[in-house]
Amino acid sequence: MPRSLTQITDLTAAEVSRVFDLCAQMKSRKIAPRPLEGKSVACIFTKESLRTRVSFDVGVFELGGHPMYITDREIKLGERESVADAARVLSRYVGMIVIRTFKQSDVDGLAKYASVPVVNGLTDLVHPCQVLGDYFTMLEHLKPSDRYKIAYVGDGNNVTNSWLNLAALIPLDLRIGTAADTHPDPDIIGRAKANPDSKITITDSPDEAVAEADVVYTDVWASTGYKHLAEEKAAKLQEYQLNSALLKKAAPHAIVLHCLPAERGREITDEVMDGPQSVVFDQAENRLHIQKAIMTFLLEQMD
Repeated sequence: MPRSLTQITDLTAAEVSRVFDLCAQMKSRKIAPRPLEGKSVACIFTKESLRTRVSFDVGVFELGGHPMYITDREIKLGERESVADAARVLSRYVGMIVIRTFKQSDVDGLAKYASVPVVNGLTDLVHPCQVLGDYFTMLEHLKPSDRYKIAYVGDGNNVTNSWLNLAALIPLDLRIGTAADTHPDPDIIGRAKANPDSKITITDSPDEAVAEADVVYTDVWASTGYKHLAEEKAAKLQEYQLNSALLKKAAPHAIVLHCLPAERGREITDEVMDGPQSVVFDQAENRLHIQKAIMTFLLEQMD
């Protein structure tokens, strides 16, 4: 049975560390593995994408493989044929499947029935590659710590859920500042709180979330697929805007992260996005390196 990454919690803490080691080596060019030599990767995209699509295309190529971009119009996953049948067929053609889509159940189904690794490029529930790359970016920019203080302000979405999943594995002081009815997934919150080494705070006070934080993170208030709720979300989340006044509540050495795309002037202001504490574009670059590391790690497990 191949290993897949459907959520961060598919990994152990030691395996997360291994992925970070691979990422650092690849970024520094100390190793240039080609585990996809002679293989193709099916890249299924039912949601629009910039960073995920381009970073996976480039990453697959740099690992020696051929990325095959497949749209929802072509495959109609779960409609034209079952997820199980699609998984079985694709496994006969390709060495790996990457999928960015709406339903987590589609990713889980592919992973269950495929005989090759499946990588979750994003669902409405979680965004595992993003948050693993984000934590790697923190390791690059911050001094070592037994437990970083991470403030997430805004909508409790798939990125927030993945931060909670990471907190279930490694020690984090994770503070989520959000409105009463925009909380993250309750089951995922419970999983994170079950880790005695992590501290999880859900608060409606952005000041409480950001106080003395090492990292201040935000995301769009209405994710892809929820843009029809943009104005409703904005009305609820205006006080969680990441601006210079809120950033001053964080530790002086704090860095700013945003998974992009950003709606400047809504969840984040220009002076913060473009300011000296922002490492947003380093963060975006690291999507390439972490995804190469994830794919290499999963292929190692098949040896």
